[in-house]
Amino acid sequence: MANVATFLHLTGAIGFFAGVALAGFASRAARGRSDARDIAALLALSRTGVIVVALSTPVPGIFGLWLVHLGHFGYSSAWVQISVGLFLLALAVGGLGGARPKQARLHAQQLATQCLPVDEQLRALLNDRRSLLANYGSLALMIAIVADMVFKP
Repeated sequence: MANVATFLHLTGAIGFFAGVALAGFASRAARGRSDARDIAALLALSRTGVIVVALSTPVPGIFGLWLVHLGHFGYSSAWVQISVGLFLLALAVGGLGGARPKQARLHAQQLATQCLPVDEQLRALLNDRRSLLANYGSLALMIAIVADMVFKP
């Protein structure tokens, strides 16, 4: 059973990070474009990454907790509590960071539909510093979780 739980835990984590990578790289590429259609397409691809993240989010948590049970580590172990806390924090911070990219996607789609050029509003949404910091912060928290899982301090 531990092998099944490990496989599913790692598969969920890989799916989660694949979605994060897709969303992040597509969003980053959109910031470098000057055509509203290109930006809209890249942000739509970024949204696909966000959907993958949303679908895979519960998988590593559920099977990770099952692994804690199977390994008799105890749910009160510091490394388990740290990981769960960091995971919840990363989701909250990432959720906050997702508001501006969603607005940017909708605005870029509107500009593209009307064949209008990129405007200052879209540039401001794409380069929103708080959103960027929240998304990079969420990624840093997820990397900290992986370190916590590997080293179990």
